[in-house]
Amino acid sequence: MNPVPLATRAPVPPLAGRVAAVGASPVREILALTARPEVISFAGGLPAPELFDDAAIRAAYDRVLAEAPRKVLQYATTEGDPALRAAVAGRLGRRGLPTEPDDLLITAGSQQALAILATALLEPGDVVLVEDPTYLAALQCFGFAGARVLPVPCDADGVDPAALERLIVAERPKLLYLIPTFHNPTGRTMPAKQRRAVADSAARHGIWLVEDDPYGELRFEGEPAPWLASFPDVEDRAVLLGSFSKIMAPGMRLGWLRAPAALRRACVIAKQAADLHSSTVDQAAAARYLADSDLDAHLARVRAAYRERRDALLAGLPAALPAGSTWNRPTGGMFVWARLPAGHDATALLRTAIDHDVAYVPGAPFYAGPADPTTLRLSFTTHTPDEIAEGLRRLGRALR
Repeated sequence: MNPVPLATRAPVPPLAGRVAAVGASPVREILALTARPEVISFAGGLPAPELFDDAAIRAAYDRVLAEAPRKVLQYATTEGDPALRAAVAGRLGRRGLPTEPDDLLITAGSQQALAILATALLEPGDVVLVEDPTYLAALQCFGFAGARVLPVPCDADGVDPAALERLIVAERPKLLYLIPTFHNPTGRTMPAKQRRAVADSAARHGIWLVEDDPYGELRFEGEPAPWLASFPDVEDRAVLLGSFSKIMAPGMRLGWLRAPAALRRACVIAKQAADLHSSTVDQAAAARYLADSDLDAHLARVRAAYRERRDALLAGLPAALPAGSTWNRPTGGMFVWARLPAGHDATALLRTAIDHDVAYVPGAPFYAGPADPTTLRLSFTTHTPDEIAEGLRRLGRALR
C-alpha cells in the first residue's frame, strides 16, 4: 500500500485533558537540575545511600534465588507475598496496631497505594481534603482522578480541627488525606489530641481517612502518637499506607496498604488493572531480609545518623537564611520547613542557589490553595554534617 500523503493525514488525537491539568512534578524536575555531583542538594526526600543495609539485602536476594528460583521469578498473587504480609502485620502489631496478614495489600511503594486508592474511591468532582501544604505527588494522584482538592488550614502541629469541621460541613468531602507523622513537606507531627478530633469528625460525617506513614519509624525523640486506624470508631473507614522505601531501600519499590475489607478488595482489582502484582522476587527478598536480619538495629543506626544531620542543619540555618526567617525543629523524619521574610520568593531564588551549587525545594508547589512564596523545604538526610555545613555556607552566599 502507498502511504497516505503528509498533507492529507488527519492529526493525532489529543492527550487526555487530565495530563495537561496535572502537569509534571516540580520536585522531580529540580532533582534533575541538581544531578551534578558538585551540587549539595537539600532538595530530595531521599534516604542516605551509604546507610543502606546492602550486604544483608544482597544476601536475602541470594538466598531466595538459590532456594526457590522458579517460585520467586514467576507470577504471583495480587495481594502480595504471604510471608511479607505476615512480617508487616507483625511489625504493625508490635507498634500498637493489631493487624492480620489478610488486612494488607502489598504495593509498588506507598505511592502506588495512593494511586489505586484514588482509582477505587474517587469519581470526577469528588472533594478531597488535604493538609495545607501537602505531599506534591498526592496532589497529582487526586488531580488525575478528577477530584476537587481543597486545603485544610493548619497550625504548627497539623490540621486545625475546627477548620476541618467547617470544611466537612460546607463541602461534603469523600476523603481526607493526611501525613500526620513527620509530615512532608513540613516535618511536623500531629499530637494525639488533634488526631482524636480528626477521627471524631470523620466518624460523625462519614468520610474516608487516609493516613500516609512513610516516615513513622524515623523518630529521633519523643513518644509516638496513635495511628488514626487505631481509634475504634473509624476502623471501618481508616486506611493506613506504609513503605519500605525510607527504612529498607526505595529501589525495591515496596509498600503496603491496610484497609477495611471491602475497600481492600476494590484496591486489589485496581492493582490487577495496573500491574497484576508487585515484583515477586523483590517481595521474597524483603520477607527474607526481615526474617534473617535485624531491621530495628539497622533503623537505630539510621536514626542516629539522621538526628546528627538534622542537628547540623538546624545549627547552620541562623547564618544561612536572611534575618527574620523562621523554621521548625522536627522530632523525626527527613525535612525542615522554613519561611523567609516577607518579600522573598523561594522559587525565584532557587536559580541563584543552583548557580552557587546548592539546592532546596521551594514550598509553593506543595500547596493545594494559594501558596506562601516565602516557604522552602530542606532535607537533611543525604549529606554528612560537614557537607551540610558547606551547603549552608553556599546557601547563605546565594541568598545574600
